Amino acid sequence: MSEKEKKKLETEEHTYDGASVMDNEGVEDEAASMQADLDAVMRKYDRESNTRIWTGKYKLTVDLIMAAFSLYCILSTLFSKAQLEQRLFIFLGFVAIIGFMTYPISKHHVRPNYLPWYDIIIMVIGAACFFYCAAENEMLMNTITSGSKVTPFFAVIGILGILTYVELCRRCVGIPILCVAGVLIIYTFASGVNVGRAIYNLFYATSGIMSTPIQVCAKYIVVFVIFGAFLERTGIAAFFIDLANSIAGASSGGPAKVAVISSALCGMVSGSSVGNTVTTGSVTIPMMKKTGYAPEFAGAVEAAASTGGQIMPPIMGAAAFLMAEYIGEPYGKVALRAILPAVLYFLGIFIAVHLEAKKLGLKGIPREQLPKFGRLIRKIYLLAPLVVLVWLVSTNTRTMQFSASIAILVTIAVSLFDKEHRITPRKFMDALAAGGRGVITVAAACSIAGIIAGCITVTGLASRLIGGIVALSGGIPMIGMVLTMICCIILGMGVPTTANYCIMATTCAPILEQLGIPRVAAHFFVFYFGIVADITPPVALAAYAGSAIAKGNPMKTGINATKLAIAAFIVPYIFANDASMLFVNTEVIDVITICISAVIGIFGVAAAMNGFLFKKIIWPFRILFAIGGLTLLIPGIVTDIIGLVLVGGLTTYQYISRRNDMSSDLFAQ
Repeated sequence: MSEKEKKKLETEEHTYDGASVMDNEGVEDEAASMQADLDAVMRKYDRESNTRIWTGKYKLTVDLIMAAFSLYCILSTLFSKAQLEQRLFIFLGFVAIIGFMTYPISKHHVRPNYLPWYDIIIMVIGAACFFYCAAENEMLMNTITSGSKVTPFFAVIGILGILTYVELCRRCVGIPILCVAGVLIIYTFASGVNVGRAIYNLFYATSGIMSTPIQVCAKYIVVFVIFGAFLERTGIAAFFIDLANSIAGASSGGPAKVAVISSALCGMVSGSSVGNTVTTGSVTIPMMKKTGYAPEFAGAVEAAASTGGQIMPPIMGAAAFLMAEYIGEPYGKVALRAILPAVLYFLGIFIAVHLEAKKLGLKGIPREQLPKFGRLIRKIYLLAPLVVLVWLVSTNTRTMQFSASIAILVTIAVSLFDKEHRITPRKFMDALAAGGRGVITVAAACSIAGIIAGCITVTGLASRLIGGIVALSGGIPMIGMVLTMICCIILGMGVPTTANYCIMATTCAPILEQLGIPRVAAHFFVFYFGIVADITPPVALAAYAGSAIAKGNPMKTGINATKLAIAAFIVPYIFANDASMLFVNTEVIDVITICISAVIGIFGVAAAMNGFLFKKIIWPFRILFAIGGLTLLIPGIVTDIIGLVLVGGLTTYQYISRRNDMSSDLFAQ
């Protein structure tokens, strides 16, 4: 074998261990040049990344505290026999400590290895309030049974505890959710609720800060966040990117399709739209630009696909656990119902990407530069933790938290097969620490969401809102759905998915239920439209993060992302009108029928939005494509026939017209 051949073979072999991608020199150089900017992008668009800097022995100490917290969460959720309120107070106290250790007062006030005196005071006082309530829980339950029995001492504790989480939420989540909470708190007092009753409902009772969101967070979400931290350390994200490259990298516009597939797969592990955009986008966006996609389109593809990660089972950005509690169904059932809508969402983006590639005449990556599927299949064992988790949850063999704990052990076991990603004692502690940090934002958001829900409950606002929107809609479900969609998108701007869903579940979902929409469909509806706020201008954080990496125009990127994610605006209306897609009171044939019509309908809408199929589509035909696609998305035999005729007829015409054009060109030559 010649020296040249040996070098080529070595290059190929090294391609499979990282986020391998084609034309290594160009792509890796560009990726390396932007690596320094990734932290800045995350800090700008993802508040979770605005953390303190710890190094040396200080980092080790903080990591040990985080790891201890994670271990406590796992053990307490599995074995603790303490009362619910006591466990929640302890959980919130610990989160307050690690939260203020992690997040500074602002991103501009960061000194390495430094914790300001005022943060120490806030941390100690805030945590002390919760730990005192945990220690004296039995006395509290016997003493404070209503708002009238809240003494000044207990009122001060409640106010300080609430303010602690308000400040923590401001630091790690942002202002928008606090604006919603602030307006509702003002409304609570303006409506005549006295201070004692408000503090009792918002702090001591399980209707405020300790309501369903934080209960689910402490019981389920925390263990799954820790599981995700362990799974990331096995190199599964790189495996997903390599797998996507192997499957779609060589096709037209391959890198964009790789972005869609890899983001869908990574979304099973991570539920953060901004985080996923930056992580996978640092690899896929330079590839897309090099292939020929415009920066605004490249950033939009990654943003739209990454946002879809929050609707991808089994994790679904932690909202699936909350949904299971709100609708009273097992988590496994909720995850199952989410499969078909998620597939349609990503299929819509995939079709749009393919049509854009055809319109621009873009080619794929040469196959010799792609990972070999045969080599990748050797790492299929990386999927074992996910398979075990899904099996345990779907069969109800174990509780959710026990299933996640077993999945963590399986993750450690599979890592032993890979020397590079083997989970050593140090990596074990790092994973626990990362899991602990990951809980902070979710817990802060859930606590404030609980306060919002508490205000809505104590004032009776929910019933007034339901009555008002039902009256405004005139009892017409479609009008009610449009109004609900607008509310979800507005409230979802800058608000984390988990918190947004909590708000929508208590306010808007009951509106849809009252209009005759099945409960499951109503909750999925508000969940979907809360998510698309991340890519819908003017506050499209995921799209703006994608534009920063792609060096494109943020607003254009947001508009492109909205167009690409058009399925997210359409699919909820499908399952709201016909819940067969969610496997609600349906037969197999109904599911198959609605899926086929939905796929063709999304294809028609994508063609209309893109303006290209086999050739450029003139405006009258684009309108007809849109009408045909939307008609197919409306359940009913008549509408399906109309849609099939329009989409099928126009597609056939496009194909024949393109063939005739090619024949004419040949004849002219």
